Amino acid sequence: MDKDKQESSIGLQEIGLSLDELVKRGARQIVQQAIEAELALLLAQYENVRTLHGHKAVVRNGYLPERDILTGAGPVAVRVPKVRDRCGNGVKFNSVIAPPYIRKSPRVSAALPWLYLKGISTGDMEGALQVLLGEDAKGLSPNVVSRLKTQWSDEHRQWDQRDL
Repeated sequence: MDKDKQESSIGLQEIGLSLDELVKRGARQIVQQAIEAELALLLAQYENVRTLHGHKAVVRNGYLPERDILTGAGPVAVRVPKVRDRCGNGVKFNSVIAPPYIRKSPRVSAALPWLYLKGISTGDMEGALQVLLGEDAKGLSPNVVSRLKTQWSDEHRQWDQRDL
């Protein structure tokens, strides 16, 4: 009975939200749960490692600053946990789902060359992505797209001159 009350109260809180907002909330929740599961796996791996005083050697130590990752569902805020290695063995937690410094999901990064090849100009790229990903699509200024075009040209030149 309590579970039914809990489910209905969760549903009442979400009334009035747009579909996009519900998707973003769900995506954030799932990503956060997956990152926490990654951390639990790392902590379980070092469960039996102890300091000289008998304390656990690897423990949770708060979170890194929250950051937005641009995904196909729009920007998703992510909080990656930190760990503390009390023995100084260099144990550090790096999430596979949200690696350090990543700002765009691989799928969004793959969409940029496709949009360019379809004729979207450098200046219109940000507007096109805002239509696709929402008003919060940031970090894709004309300068960023120009830098990516230079990188793609270099990669194409290397591919074209490879040894067959």
